[in-house]
Amino acid sequence: MYEREGDTTPTRTLDGGRPGTRDGDRPGTRDGDRPGTRDGDRPTTRDARSDGRAETEDERADRRWQELIQEIRVAQTGVQILLGFLLTVAFTPHFQGLEQTDKTIYIVTVVLGSLATGALIGPVPFHRIVSGRRIKAQAVVWASRLTFAGLMLLLATLTSALFLILRVATHDTYVPWLVSGVLAWYLLCWFALPLWVRTRYTRGD
Repeated sequence: MYEREGDTTPTRTLDGGRPGTRDGDRPGTRDGDRPGTRDGDRPTTRDARSDGRAETEDERADRRWQELIQEIRVAQTGVQILLGFLLTVAFTPHFQGLEQTDKTIYIVTVVLGSLATGALIGPVPFHRIVSGRRIKAQAVVWASRLTFAGLMLLLATLTSALFLILRVATHDTYVPWLVSGVLAWYLLCWFALPLWVRTRYTRGD
């Protein structure tokens, strides 16, 4: 019934809903969605990334930082053990009997090991200095670069140390070839295989 002049009877609604709505929906919504959303989507507080993770920029930076720290722990253990061993060699009686060439290789190896240690430990003071400045994403990028530089220096340290040990132990001409083979294995495991997997299984978004 339509409302007559002077009639105080409330206006009838459609389908039993509230006035000005259809099908019992709330005002300002469509299809029963929450206000300010469309098609039932959540408010845009998180980014749905191509890898399927729904996380904010801060959450993504925190996750990447934790992953980076775990990787650094593995590399730090190896380089610290190697550097500790190299530092004790100079105090052994046999060291004084080495040829000058071997001593030079030893010095280069120790310096490389020290540089690798500095680069791999670098992300820790880096994070401590920039902590609380709301630049976690940028800190992760620079810490990743330090870690990669440390891995390259660790690769050089391992190669140099292996060359020195085999040279002192055997004095054979096949030592450079053997060291080259080991270096090729390092490059395959550390870089070639991950890059191949990345190229093969990464979606080209």
